[in-house]
Amino acid sequence: MTYVGGPLPELDTVVRDALHGTVFIDSEAQLETYRTSFRMVEAASLDLDKSRDFIHSLAKEL
Repeated sequence: MTYVGGPLPELDTVVRDALHGTVFIDSEAQLETYRTSFRMVEAASLDLDKSRDFIHSLAKEL
């Protein structure tokens, strides 16, 4: 899934790849759902340095 933001929110598009093909989502109601999901993922994700450190610590455990 890819969220593509345009210069105006009305131009935003979500691209979803599925077994039956690629789906482009551009309706405002659906986009708001994806915007909310992406905000939640961004809020829960680690920053670049912490992500790298976490990956390195996992690699050491293998």
